Amino acid sequence: MPFNLKGRHFLSMKDNTAEEIDFLLQLSIKLKQDKYAGLRGKNLAGKNIALIFEKPSTRTRCAFVVACVDEGAHPEYLGKDDIQLGKKETVKDTARVLGRMFDGIQFRGFKHETVEGLAQYAGVPVWNGLTDLYHPTQVLADFMTVLEVKGRLKGIQFAYVGDGRNNMANSLMIGAAKMGMDFRIVAPQSLFPSPELVKECREFAHERSAKITITDDIGAGVKNADIVYTDVWASMGEEEQIPERIKLLKPFQINRSLIDQTENSECTFLHCLPAFHNCETKLAKQFPDICEVSEEIFESRHSQVFNQAENRVHTIKAVMVATLGK
Repeated sequence: MPFNLKGRHFLSMKDNTAEEIDFLLQLSIKLKQDKYAGLRGKNLAGKNIALIFEKPSTRTRCAFVVACVDEGAHPEYLGKDDIQLGKKETVKDTARVLGRMFDGIQFRGFKHETVEGLAQYAGVPVWNGLTDLYHPTQVLADFMTVLEVKGRLKGIQFAYVGDGRNNMANSLMIGAAKMGMDFRIVAPQSLFPSPELVKECREFAHERSAKITITDDIGAGVKNADIVYTDVWASMGEEEQIPERIKLLKPFQINRSLIDQTENSECTFLHCLPAFHNCETKLAKQFPDICEVSEEIFESRHSQVFNQAENRVHTIKAVMVATLGK
């Protein structure tokens, strides 16, 4: 291995080379094979892991817990009401306390500055489980799924459709640029990503012969796409914007018509979940038009969303093993 990830943080893929990302993906695949073969790891034996959650989670929380236990570590869940972070104690002080008690820290919350502060002062590896700007552990699982389904990343035509300035669009654009993809964000102009980030990603893309396209033209944006990806139209904390987002994003719903516009019968649909795809949840009953993907496509042969969700375990395990393991 021509690089060493031991002791490193995982806050954004901006901080990683293509070779490092590929190493994490190949390690994820090996760890998944080991688990399927019934082999239990001990790479994190004796380690204690703090899991800080300002935002609730299904996949991120469960994936970190299972990954810790699989490799012999003890995970400690710390919800927003369990510790004094941001209330009676600064990020700097919390980081220095937890860093003396735990071997690694996961943070899932709102401000990206918080996870950066933890990384600056904890003295142990810190992993970003989601912030307002980035969601890098999710992108590793997404790319692992693409590898499993398509066999490669370089040259893959990847269309992200919907809210083009959220943490998933940001993180996928960074990762796709690093890994040499033909990446498109297909969104209303008012939801385009920040010009500064687009410029930075195009610089990454130039180094890897990747392509970055930002467009509001749905037909052109998804044409020949190998992957079509979407996320909810309003992220956590944006619930009051749901009616406005529905009006804006309804034409960008992933449905049969949009998939047909790819002109690729083997197009794969991905979603980071949770997804609104029917009216069986409380919020969907309140807003029947909130579905960013139709039930038909969500349950179709195109969909790989549950393999993608499972891969959160294996990729998170790889991050912890690579940065903290024996």
